Amino acid sequence: MICRSKSILFLLIVFLICQSYSFAQSKRELINEGVDLYNEGKYTDSEVNFRKGLEKEPKSFVANFNLGDSYYKQGRYDESVKAFQNALNLTNDKLDKAKVFHNIGNSLLKSNRVQESIESYKNALKLNPDDQDTKYNLSYALSLLNKNQQNQQNKNDKNQQNNQNQNQNNQNKNDQQNNKQDNKQNQQQSPPQQNQTTQQDNLKQPQQKENKISKDQAERILDALKNNEKDLQKQLRKRTGKATRTSKDW
Repeated sequence: MICRSKSILFLLIVFLICQSYSFAQSKRELINEGVDLYNEGKYTDSEVNFRKGLEKEPKSFVANFNLGDSYYKQGRYDESVKAFQNALNLTNDKLDKAKVFHNIGNSLLKSNRVQESIESYKNALKLNPDDQDTKYNLSYALSLLNKNQQNQQNKNDKNQQNNQNQNQNNQNKNDQQNNKQDNKQNQQQSPPQQNQTTQQDNLKQPQQKENKISKDQAERILDALKNNEKDLQKQLRKRTGKATRTSKDW
Protein backbone atom coordinates (compact mmCIF):
# COMPACT_ATOMS: atom_id res chain seq x y z
CA MET A 1 0.00 0.00 0.00
CA ILE A 2 2.87 2.31 0.89
CA CYS A 3 4.70 1.42 -2.30
CA ARG A 4 1.61 2.13 -4.35
CA SER A 5 1.28 5.58 -2.77
CA LYS A 6 4.90 6.33 -3.52
CA SER A 7 4.39 5.30 -7.12
CA ILE A 8 1.37 7.62 -7.48
CA LEU A 9 3.32 10.51 -5.93
CA PHE A 10 6.23 9.86 -8.27
CA LEU A 11 3.97 9.83 -11.30
CA LEU A 12 2.31 13.06 -10.18
CA ILE A 13 5.65 14.81 -9.85
CA VAL A 14 6.72 13.57 -13.28
CA PHE A 15 3.42 14.78 -14.73
CA LEU A 16 3.81 18.24 -13.23
CA ILE A 17 7.37 18.48 -14.50
CA CYS A 18 6.26 17.44 -17.97
CA GLN A 19 3.38 19.92 -17.89
CA SER A 20 5.73 22.69 -16.82
CA TYR A 21 8.21 21.75 -19.53
CA SER A 22 5.38 21.54 -22.09
CA PHE A 23 4.10 24.98 -21.04
CA ALA A 24 7.57 26.46 -21.29
CA GLN A 25 8.19 24.92 -24.66
CA SER A 26 4.86 26.11 -25.95
CA LYS A 27 5.68 29.76 -25.10
CA ARG A 28 9.13 29.43 -26.57
CA GLU A 29 7.78 27.80 -29.68
CA LEU A 30 5.19 30.53 -30.13
CA ILE A 31 7.83 33.23 -29.88
CA ASN A 32 10.25 31.40 -32.18
CA GLU A 33 7.52 30.79 -34.71
CA GLY A 34 6.61 34.48 -34.44
CA VAL A 35 10.23 35.42 -35.15
CA ASP A 36 10.22 33.19 -38.25
CA LEU A 37 7.04 34.86 -39.48
CA TYR A 38 8.53 38.27 -38.77
CA ASN A 39 11.63 37.45 -40.82
CA GLU A 40 9.36 36.35 -43.65
CA GLY A 41 7.67 39.74 -43.61
CA LYS A 42 4.43 38.33 -42.18
CA TYR A 43 4.17 40.95 -39.47
CA THR A 44 0.46 40.54 -38.71
CA ASP A 45 0.90 36.77 -38.20
CA SER A 46 3.98 37.30 -36.07
CA GLU A 47 1.99 39.72 -33.92
CA VAL A 48 -0.55 36.98 -33.25
CA ASN A 49 2.17 34.61 -32.08
CA PHE A 50 3.80 37.18 -29.79
CA ARG A 51 0.43 37.97 -28.27
CA LYS A 52 -0.18 34.32 -27.59
CA GLY A 53 3.22 34.06 -26.02
CA LEU A 54 2.36 36.99 -23.74
CA GLU A 55 -0.84 35.28 -22.72
CA LYS A 56 1.29 32.47 -21.37
CA GLU A 57 3.91 34.77 -19.85
CA PRO A 58 2.85 38.44 -19.66
CA LYS A 59 6.18 39.48 -18.18
CA SER A 60 8.25 38.12 -21.02
CA PHE A 61 10.80 40.71 -22.11
CA VAL A 62 11.38 38.97 -25.44
CA ALA A 63 7.69 38.70 -26.30
CA ASN A 64 7.04 42.39 -25.52
CA PHE A 65 10.16 43.50 -27.40
CA ASN A 66 9.26 41.43 -30.48
CA LEU A 67 5.66 42.57 -30.35
CA GLY A 68 6.94 46.16 -30.45
CA ASP A 69 9.01 45.32 -33.53
CA SER A 70 5.95 43.75 -35.18
CA TYR A 71 3.85 46.85 -34.54
CA TYR A 72 6.65 49.03 -35.90
CA LYS A 73 6.77 47.11 -39.17
CA GLN A 74 3.02 47.54 -39.54
CA GLY A 75 3.30 51.29 -39.09
CA ARG A 76 1.48 51.20 -35.75
CA TYR A 77 4.04 53.38 -34.04
CA ASP A 78 2.07 54.41 -30.97
CA GLU A 79 1.39 50.76 -30.13
CA SER A 80 5.01 49.86 -30.72
CA VAL A 81 6.11 52.53 -28.23
CA LYS A 82 3.80 51.04 -25.58
CA ALA A 83 5.10 47.52 -26.21
CA PHE A 84 8.72 48.69 -25.99
CA GLN A 85 7.99 50.60 -22.80
CA ASN A 86 6.55 47.40 -21.31
CA ALA A 87 9.72 45.57 -22.31
CA LEU A 88 11.83 48.33 -20.78
CA ASN A 89 10.37 47.61 -17.36
CA LEU A 90 11.07 43.87 -17.63
CA THR A 91 14.87 43.91 -17.82
CA ASN A 92 17.79 45.27 -15.87
CA ASP A 93 20.36 44.55 -18.55
CA LYS A 94 21.92 47.79 -19.85
CA LEU A 95 22.38 46.59 -23.40
CA ASP A 96 18.79 45.35 -23.58
CA LYS A 97 17.56 48.69 -22.23
CA ALA A 98 19.74 50.48 -24.79
CA LYS A 99 18.14 48.44 -27.60
CA VAL A 100 14.67 49.27 -26.28
CA PHE A 101 15.42 53.00 -26.08
CA HIS A 102 16.84 52.84 -29.60
CA ASN A 103 13.65 51.22 -30.92
CA ILE A 104 11.44 53.66 -29.00
CA GLY A 105 13.40 56.46 -30.65
CA ASN A 106 12.73 54.96 -34.08
CA SER A 107 8.98 54.70 -33.40
CA LEU A 108 8.82 58.26 -32.12
CA LEU A 109 10.76 59.53 -35.10
CA LYS A 110 8.34 57.78 -37.45
CA SER A 111 5.49 59.48 -35.59
CA ASN A 112 7.18 62.84 -36.24
CA ARG A 113 7.78 63.25 -32.52
CA VAL A 114 11.32 64.33 -33.28
CA GLN A 115 12.21 65.98 -29.98
CA GLU A 116 11.06 62.93 -28.01
CA SER A 117 12.99 60.61 -30.28
CA ILE A 118 16.16 62.62 -29.62
CA GLU A 119 15.73 62.13 -25.88
CA SER A 120 15.23 58.40 -26.38
CA TYR A 121 18.38 58.09 -28.48
CA LYS A 122 20.29 60.00 -25.82
CA ASN A 123 19.07 57.56 -23.17
CA ALA A 124 20.20 54.67 -25.35
CA LEU A 125 23.68 56.17 -25.73
CA LYS A 126 23.98 56.70 -21.99
CA LEU A 127 23.63 52.93 -21.61
CA ASN A 128 25.64 52.01 -24.70
CA PRO A 129 27.87 54.90 -25.83
CA ASP A 130 29.50 52.86 -28.59
CA ASP A 131 26.30 52.08 -30.52
CA GLN A 132 26.98 53.55 -33.97
CA ASP A 133 23.44 53.00 -35.22
CA THR A 134 22.03 55.05 -32.36
CA LYS A 135 24.61 57.77 -32.94
CA TYR A 136 23.62 57.91 -36.60
CA ASN A 137 19.90 58.05 -35.80
CA LEU A 138 20.49 60.74 -33.19
CA SER A 139 22.44 62.82 -35.70
CA TYR A 140 19.67 62.37 -38.26
CA ALA A 141 16.97 63.34 -35.74
CA LEU A 142 18.92 66.48 -34.75
CA SER A 143 19.34 67.54 -38.37
CA LEU A 144 15.64 66.88 -38.99
CA LEU A 145 14.70 68.97 -35.96
CA ASN A 146 16.87 71.82 -37.19
CA LYS A 147 15.35 71.56 -40.66
CA ASN A 148 11.82 71.58 -39.26
CA GLN A 149 12.59 74.61 -37.14
CA GLN A 150 14.12 76.40 -40.12
CA ASN A 151 11.12 75.56 -42.28
CA GLN A 152 8.80 76.82 -39.58
CA GLN A 153 10.81 80.02 -39.29
CA ASN A 154 10.71 80.48 -43.06
CA LYS A 155 6.97 79.87 -43.00
CA ASN A 156 6.51 82.41 -40.23
CA ASP A 157 8.67 84.93 -42.10
CA LYS A 158 6.68 84.33 -45.28
CA ASN A 159 3.40 84.74 -43.45
CA GLN A 160 4.67 87.92 -41.83
CA GLN A 161 5.84 89.25 -45.21
CA ASN A 162 2.49 88.35 -46.76
CA ASN A 163 0.70 90.13 -43.95
CA GLN A 164 2.90 93.19 -44.41
CA ASN A 165 2.29 93.14 -48.16
CA GLN A 166 -1.43 92.78 -47.58
CA ASN A 167 -1.40 95.65 -45.12
CA GLN A 168 0.59 97.76 -47.59
CA ASN A 169 -1.84 96.90 -50.37
CA ASN A 170 -4.75 97.83 -48.14
CA GLN A 171 -3.02 101.08 -47.22
CA ASN A 172 -2.37 101.85 -50.88
CA LYS A 173 -6.02 101.18 -51.70
CA ASN A 174 -7.11 103.42 -48.87
CA ASP A 175 -4.73 106.15 -50.04
CA GLN A 176 -6.03 105.86 -53.60
CA GLN A 177 -9.58 106.01 -52.38
CA ASN A 178 -8.80 109.01 -50.20
CA ASN A 179 -7.08 110.71 -53.14
CA LYS A 180 -10.11 110.11 -55.31
CA GLN A 181 -12.36 111.56 -52.65
CA ASP A 182 -10.06 114.56 -52.23
CA ASN A 183 -9.98 115.15 -55.98
CA LYS A 184 -13.75 114.89 -56.13
CA GLN A 185 -14.13 117.36 -53.30
CA ASN A 186 -11.63 119.72 -54.93
CA GLN A 187 -13.56 119.56 -58.19
CA GLN A 188 -16.77 120.35 -56.37
CA GLN A 189 -15.23 123.15 -54.35
CA SER A 190 -13.16 124.80 -57.11
CA PRO A 191 -16.06 126.34 -59.15
CA PRO A 192 -17.53 128.20 -56.14
CA GLN A 193 -14.10 129.65 -55.50
CA GLN A 194 -13.92 130.90 -59.09
CA ASN A 195 -17.43 132.28 -58.88
CA GLN A 196 -16.58 133.90 -55.60
CA THR A 197 -13.55 135.53 -57.15
CA THR A 198 -15.68 136.75 -60.03
CA GLN A 199 -18.23 138.11 -57.64
CA GLN A 200 -15.51 139.81 -55.70
CA ASP A 201 -14.15 141.27 -58.91
CA ASN A 202 -17.63 142.45 -59.82
CA LEU A 203 -17.86 144.05 -56.44
CA LYS A 204 -14.53 145.76 -56.88
CA GLN A 205 -15.30 147.08 -60.34
CA PRO A 206 -18.23 149.26 -59.27
CA GLN A 207 -16.06 150.60 -56.50
CA GLN A 208 -13.40 151.53 -59.01
CA LYS A 209 -16.08 152.99 -61.27
CA GLU A 210 -17.58 154.89 -58.37
CA ASN A 211 -14.16 156.25 -57.50
CA LYS A 212 -13.69 157.37 -61.10
CA ILE A 213 -17.04 159.15 -61.17
CA SER A 214 -16.26 160.88 -57.96
CA LYS A 215 -13.00 162.12 -59.43
CA ASP A 216 -14.76 163.52 -62.53
CA GLN A 217 -17.33 165.06 -60.39
CA ALA A 218 -14.62 166.58 -58.25
CA GLU A 219 -12.91 168.03 -61.33
CA ARG A 220 -16.18 169.46 -62.60
CA ILE A 221 -16.86 170.84 -59.20
CA LEU A 222 -13.44 172.38 -59.11
CA ASP A 223 -13.94 173.86 -62.54
CA ALA A 224 -17.26 175.23 -61.49
CA LEU A 225 -15.75 176.58 -58.35
CA LYS A 226 -13.02 178.27 -60.39
CA ASN A 227 -15.60 179.86 -62.62
CA ASN A 228 -17.73 180.80 -59.71
CA GLU A 229 -14.73 182.18 -57.93
CA LYS A 230 -13.80 184.30 -60.94
CA ASP A 231 -17.32 185.54 -61.13
CA LEU A 232 -17.30 186.09 -57.45
CA GLN A 233 -14.04 187.92 -57.64
CA LYS A 234 -15.45 190.10 -60.37
CA GLN A 235 -18.44 190.81 -58.27
CA LEU A 236 -16.28 191.56 -55.27
CA ARG A 237 -14.13 193.83 -57.29
CA LYS A 238 -17.13 195.54 -58.41
CA ARG A 239 -18.25 195.82 -54.83
CA THR A 240 -14.98 196.96 -53.38
CA GLY A 241 -13.37 198.44 -56.35
CA LYS A 242 -10.06 196.77 -55.75
CA ALA A 243 -8.68 193.29 -55.89
CA THR A 244 -8.12 191.05 -52.89
CA ARG A 245 -6.20 187.82 -52.55
CA THR A 246 -7.96 184.52 -51.83
CA SER A 247 -6.66 181.82 -49.49
CA LYS A 248 -6.60 179.27 -52.35
CA ASP A 249 -5.24 179.33 -55.82
CA TRP A 250 -7.93 177.63 -57.92
